[in-house]
Amino acid sequence: MGSRQGRGTDMQQWLRRALGALLLLGSVGLVAMTEQGLLDHRHASQRHGGQILDLGAGGPPQAGQHGYMVRVAGPVRVVEAPYDPEFGQRAQAPVLIRHVEMFQWREVRVGDDVHYELDWVDRPVDSRRFERTIGHANPESFPIQGKQFDAGQVRVGAYSLSPALLHALPGSNPVAPDMKSLPPNLAASFSLYNGYLTTSAKPEQPRLGDLRVSWEAVPAQEITVFAQLDGDQLVPAVHATDGKGFDVQVGDRDLVDVVPDVPESPSFVWLRRILALVLGMFGALLLLPERPRTYHDLLLAAGAGALLVGAVASVLWLGTDMAIGGAWFGVALLGLGLAVWRIRASAS
Repeated sequence: MGSRQGRGTDMQQWLRRALGALLLLGSVGLVAMTEQGLLDHRHASQRHGGQILDLGAGGPPQAGQHGYMVRVAGPVRVVEAPYDPEFGQRAQAPVLIRHVEMFQWREVRVGDDVHYELDWVDRPVDSRRFERTIGHANPESFPIQGKQFDAGQVRVGAYSLSPALLHALPGSNPVAPDMKSLPPNLAASFSLYNGYLTTSAKPEQPRLGDLRVSWEAVPAQEITVFAQLDGDQLVPAVHATDGKGFDVQVGDRDLVDVVPDVPESPSFVWLRRILALVLGMFGALLLLPERPRTYHDLLLAAGAGALLVGAVASVLWLGTDMAIGGAWFGVALLGLGLAVWRIRASAS
């Protein structure tokens, strides 16, 4: 009978110690996965410019967010529309672009055959380099240049876009010229034809040196912006190692679509950290010799669990973040001190 009781007691002790070891391993695994997940997220984020926040529809900036990389999605809102002062043209769009073309000679080569044709070209064609220059001379310059006009202010949610982001907005739509807005001197020189302003006396039969001017605008559409937060402005991240420091995509895109190489940060970080400490404490408690438990044993187990979990976590953060690594090192030191104090107190 006594032999059976002894074997039963030994089995209970073995199971208790096995469970204690499993709890300790679980506490180490949980804190290691949590901290490593945070490290992986941080290292990947640094390639794009820094720590990342998902601001969604772009509520007003909060204290402490300056310098973060953020995702903001929503419709583009033009506060101050772009304006072409020479032609008096305006568009309710982020960017207005003026295109100028001249009817000029072009040299066309097909094998050994060379021929010349008149066509609309958006830059001066240097006819002095033609094989046959006689009868194919082009004007040397354009009297009017193509230009781009940015809106005075463009916002997505509560944030304004810097010029670099403004110029990265995708898409374009033609803008019909408004003849009523033309200055009198240009109204006398240009006429409207097929969506262009042209100097041709007979637009259907343009002549050498005739000009035509048109406009296009970047549409104000729903976009997703990934950029660095500077006050209430979104700007490219200067120190991003990805070579760009921002991204602009059409539509409401999830963060994983914008930066697919950045793993998600672990959720419930503090809950997982506390749970790891609790698991470590109970694991150490089960490994203590079997006897009536007192609060001294609980303190010893708490110290041992904190020492183990804190040491593992602080090693993971070593050389990466002194604040977090130092905090975990403090937890390990506190656990060590508590455990040593209880061991000495028990021995005395």
